[in-house]
Amino acid sequence: MAVIDVRHLSLPDRLNDINFSAHAGQLIGVIGPNGAGKSTLLHCLAGLLPYHGKNLFNGTNIAAMAPRERARRIGLLPQQGDSVWPLSVQDIVAMGRLPWGDNDAAAITEAMTAAGIAHMRRRRIDKLSGGERARVWLARVLAGRPDVLIADEPTASLDLFYQRSVMNSLRTYANQGHVVIIALHDFALAAHYCDQICLMHEGQSECVGTPAEVLTQEQLSRVFRTSIRVDLDADPPVIAACYAASR
Repeated sequence: MAVIDVRHLSLPDRLNDINFSAHAGQLIGVIGPNGAGKSTLLHCLAGLLPYHGKNLFNGTNIAAMAPRERARRIGLLPQQGDSVWPLSVQDIVAMGRLPWGDNDAAAITEAMTAAGIAHMRRRRIDKLSGGERARVWLARVLAGRPDVLIADEPTASLDLFYQRSVMNSLRTYANQGHVVIIALHDFALAAHYCDQICLMHEGQSECVGTPAEVLTQEQLSRVFRTSIRVDLDADPPVIAACYAASR
């Protein structure tokens, strides 16, 4: 049985007939132009927006799950995170344990280590850079040890080194038997790390399949309305927009 099974999921004026499934151990990438519905889809998957159709977690309708149980099973890393209090990194990460009602030190330390922030556990969140904060929010979700981890552009504010570090962390988490679903703008990262990719276009799942099936030159160029060169045989894969030189 699929851990996440989405069938004919719709939200008026925002999503239309989304279909895909995710199994334990898979990292699923969601890509598409701005406004394609990626963030909306992720919030529906997390049970935070109303929807029509089927959105199942282990056969149970996610919208019907009790809020605490849903928070334990499905963790969401939103696009923007912030803290109004000058708390320590460790205190922020510990908030990921709130659905469980404990302060599991092992889970908190493990999450900080996975996100590469264990060395800054005592630093204040308001003293960190944007990229450092992004890794703190990731650690907070990891601390809850959800069965499904949903992340909205988790690499958006990171430099190249930490983009790879975060993607390695998410790949490792999937390999441990969890489901990871992430929205991405970086095609090369999607090609390298994802098992399946859902290409969104105008609120629909335009294509769902392996990176080789989805990340084609013709398909990407059409959806993104830009000439895109694709070479998935390169190591790492090369997917780049082709711009004419300005004169």
